[in-house]
Order: sequence, then structure tokens, then C-alpha cells
Amino acid sequence: MHPDRRSAGPDNTNTANTANTANTANTEQDKPTEGADVREISVPPLVTSPPETNATDFVLRQAASPANPVLFSRPDGQGGWTPVRAVEFAADASLLAKGLIAKGLNAGDRVGLMARTRYEWTLVDFAIWFAGCVSVPVYETSSPSQLAWILGDSAAVAAVVEGPRHEDAVLLAAQQEGLGALRHVWQIEGDGLDALREAGASVGDAELEERRGSLTLESLATIIYTSGTTGRPKGCELTHSNFVELSENARLALPEVLAPGASTIMFLPLAHVFARFISVLAVASGVNVAHTPDVKSLLPDLQSFSPSFILAVPRVFEKVYNSSMLKAEDGGKGKIFHAAANTAVAWSRAQQAGKVPLPLALKHKIFDKLVFHKIREAMGGRVEYAVSGGAPLGERLGHFFHGIGVTILEGYGLTETTAPISVNTPALIKIGTVGAPLPGNAVRIADDGEVLTRGVCVMRGYHHRPDLQEETFTDGWLHTGDVGELDADGFLRITGRKKEIIVTAGGKNVIPTLLEDQIRADVLVSQCVVVGDGRPFISALVTLDEEALPGWLERHHLPASTSLKEAAENPVVRSAVAGIIAAANESVSNAEAIKEFRIVATDFTEASGHLTPSMKIKRAQVLKDYDDILEDIYGTVRR
Repeated sequence: MHPDRRSAGPDNTNTANTANTANTANTEQDKPTEGADVREISVPPLVTSPPETNATDFVLRQAASPANPVLFSRPDGQGGWTPVRAVEFAADASLLAKGLIAKGLNAGDRVGLMARTRYEWTLVDFAIWFAGCVSVPVYETSSPSQLAWILGDSAAVAAVVEGPRHEDAVLLAAQQEGLGALRHVWQIEGDGLDALREAGASVGDAELEERRGSLTLESLATIIYTSGTTGRPKGCELTHSNFVELSENARLALPEVLAPGASTIMFLPLAHVFARFISVLAVASGVNVAHTPDVKSLLPDLQSFSPSFILAVPRVFEKVYNSSMLKAEDGGKGKIFHAAANTAVAWSRAQQAGKVPLPLALKHKIFDKLVFHKIREAMGGRVEYAVSGGAPLGERLGHFFHGIGVTILEGYGLTETTAPISVNTPALIKIGTVGAPLPGNAVRIADDGEVLTRGVCVMRGYHHRPDLQEETFTDGWLHTGDVGELDADGFLRITGRKKEIIVTAGGKNVIPTLLEDQIRADVLVSQCVVVGDGRPFISALVTLDEEALPGWLERHHLPASTSLKEAAENPVVRSAVAGIIAAANESVSNAEAIKEFRIVATDFTEASGHLTPSMKIKRAQVLKDYDDILEDIYGTVRR
């Protein structure tokens, strides 16, 4: 499991070069000395695009293909799906683009896009590009102040929104904040898109092509505002080069995932860079994409659509594992499930090490018939790969899914890097890491452990924030704010967030995510925030999983109707959480271990202001809102 070619870089830096072509790896390897301190890995691009290229070329390429592939599938309202082929998609995106031109939008104008995850989101996104404009995604859950800030800071002249509620929010923001540039608002659910199509009939093909062709790799494609765990969102300026060059290289690096006939179902918010990039990559690769706006309908949609791969954040995989376990326990088959899970993990670890003992292989085959195939069927029956990003997955969970026949390709990236800096691929995978850099990208580990990156993925800068350039970049390297390490094979492992490292009163450095990820993985727990900066010891705030709680209570002979508040104070529940924390503490030193905890009676959610739309904890907000609980911990407990 090595990147293909390695050589020693300047200044005694080990530099790994991955020249993995579409399917095969070069077997000639110059492996660094075992245990070498790898500080940098640079992976050359597999392909470069002509300067005049832009992201709309992907649509035209697919439409010109004799295969005319199905690019999207739309719900037919009867539990099935209606295909949208490349020619149809290109024609509709072009017509909507003509409508934007007819309505007076000029090249380079910003257009806000605010809707749930649905086919029209991507259709409008490409239409904005066909018109030579710049799209500005807005989470449909954004507060009025966030909406006003994003539309105002980007100087958006128009917005396409999902329904009346979103249009009202935009108009209110315009009224309260004086968004003088905003001239148009069109609804997807109303007649807004049809009005654009009708207006577009007056614009000729030559005018559209002139506008579309004015875009180059260097042109601004989008301004994506970071969801932000603190402060006002910053607008990341991503170019067509970011999307085109990264998509083209990712397409060649992931041929097994993006093979002809591949399909996926999109349920992550398209305003997030992870889902947005995958959408563009799918068009570039001819992948069939379905959409579902409600995670609650994900399982039936998975079963009716049967995708070949999915993308999700770790919390989704935790939910799949936990729901499978609870279903087994409720059916009296808990022991079988746990034995099967342990076998899946052991089999995956053995396979990664290079040899699966025969007894383990036989046991794995038996459990595949008894347990594993049922989980795969629940995911649609065809899923071979899953792409995970947004937060650390956890090594055991990665091995579990690999062991049941669904290989999770964990990756790493930021809004500032158009999503993936690095990713595990079927040909180059090491579970527990976030993979080697994608072709065209590079990673360096700074002296303080911070992960730096540069390459085709990196944004050109923050919108209207030249003051941040110096602190964001050093000699062309982007500071990610994350702490990590490169192993001898050039695989990156993220160990924590630089600003979130806790330094106790005794001077001990503690990475909170090492404990949080383990605790949150338990079915009883929803969220965990480890605290202790400047304090004499480490403590934690824990919330309970409201969906899983009733079943858990029944299995422990407690009333299923017990409220979250009552459960937080129940001694049986407290004892169970104490056991979960004790198990996690075994992975760290005594100085890093959690000495005290409190169960919070309400969950941390996006609605409560404690999670970002991409499910990251707003740590500072949690500490502020629960300061009284923390003072109770540190005021009454002596260690």
C-alpha cells in the first residue's frame, strides 16, 4: 500500500510522488527508511487542462458522447426514478443560462443559490456558469443575519431559492440590510425557472456561447462561505481551475469508483464544498446522481435507487452501524451481531496486513451470509465504496465497513481546498488515515505539526479579505489549521485541530478529538465535547442520542418514555456513560483522561447553534452556553 514512486526531497525531506495511472501502480518503489520522519509529499498531476477550459466543458463533453450517459435521476413521485441524460441536462442548463442573460445579468455577476439537496440545485449551478456568472451557495438553514452577510458581502445581484420561505428570508434580509445590488429572486418550487426558460428564448446560441466561452481556468467559479465554528463566515474564492483540474485528476485516481455505470445518491447539503465537488466530479465522470433532501427517507431511497457508491460524513456511518446493532439486539441476536462485527474488523485488519488466516476467512464467510449481506441490502445492495469526509471516521468503523464489503475511502480537505486534499483510493488505501494527496496536490508538516498544503485544490484567497493572505499562506503553502503526520508510505493522518488542542493547567497538551470520536461512536451518545483548557484536569460534556434512547432504555428495563432530562439524571444511564468514558480513557495517558463528566439534558444541534451545517461542533459556543455546568465541575470536584 505505497504511493508509486518516492525520492528524497531537498533539505533531507522525504517526498513521495504518486504516479498511479488509471488502474495500475508502478511497482518500482524507493521506500524511505522505516521510521523516517516524513515531512512532505508532493504528487504530480496525472493530467493538465488547456487554459481556456471551464467546468461547463464537462457537460458539453458528456452531451457530445455517443453514449449520452444518464447524469441524473429524478424522483418520479411513485417510488421510482426518471433518468436525465446529458443532452437533456445540457439543453436545460443552457436555456436557464439564456434566461439569466435576458434578465440583464452580466459576466461575473454573483448569484445566490439557496435550496435543499435536489436536482435543480445542480442544474441552476451549471446554468449560472453557462451564463458566465459566479454562484454563491447559501445553506437553506442559514439565519437571516448569515443570509444577509453572504448576499451582501458577495454583492449578489440575484438569488435562486427553493420555495416561499426562502424567498421571504431573502427579501427580509434585503429590506433590513439594504442589499442594494440584489435585483431578482426566482423560486424553484414556483414558476421562477419556467420564467427564466421563457425569457431565455430571446437569447441566441452565439450569445450564450460567447458568454460561456469567456470563462477560463483562472475565472472565478464560486464563492463558498465557510460554515464557521466561530465568527462571521469567510468567502473562499474557488476558480474553474480548482474544479476542473481537481475533478480530472480525481477521475483518473478513482477509476474503480467512477467506472462506467457508477451511480450515487446525494443527501449531503450541496452548499457544502464536499457535496458540491462530488457533483461536479460526477458530471465530469458521467456518473448517475440521484438526490434526496431528507435523511429520514434515505434508507428507502437507497433501496429503490441502489447506488454503487455513497458519500457521507462519519456520523452517518455511525448511525448505520448503531441501527444495525440495535435491530439485532432487539431481535435477540445481539451476540451474533457483536461476534460478526469483531470478525469483520479482524478480517479487515488481517487483509490490510497482507494475510487472512484460514479460520478467520471461514468465519468471515459464515457471517457474510448471516449478517453482512443484510447491512449491504439495507444500503441498496450495490454499494461497494463510500467516500467519507468532514470529520475523522475512526479506525474501527473503517475496518468494520471494509470487513462487511463496503470500503470507506476516507479523505481530508477544507472549503479552502475545494474539498479533497487527500483521499484513500481502492488502489492506495490505509484504513485509519485520510490517504495520500490526490494527483496535483502536496502536503507538508510544519515544525509545530500543522498540516500545510498547496496544489490544484487550493483557493485563490478569501473574498474581500486581503488582510488574511499573510496568515493564510506561507511561501504558497496554505495553513489548514489541522495537526497531523505523514507516515513512511506518504499517507496523512489527522490528529486534531490546532486551535482546539487543550493545554491543562499542568501544561499537558490534549487532543480532544481522540476521546470525543470514541465516546460519540457509542449508540447511547449523540455528541461529546472534551474540555479542560487551563483547568486542572480534563472533563467532558455529553449529550444523549434521542432516536436511540427509547430502545436503549427498554433493553435496560427502564421506561421508553423517559425524557432526555430524566435520562440525563438517571443513575443507570450515568453508569453506562461512565463506562463508555472509562473505555475511551484506556487509549490515553492518565493526564489526558477524562476525570469528570456531565450529561447535558438537550442535544447539540445546528438549530441550537452548537453545530455547523457540516456537523462540526462549535466548541466556543458550547463552552459559553454551558459555562455554569463547567464551573460546577471545576468548582466542586477536586483532583
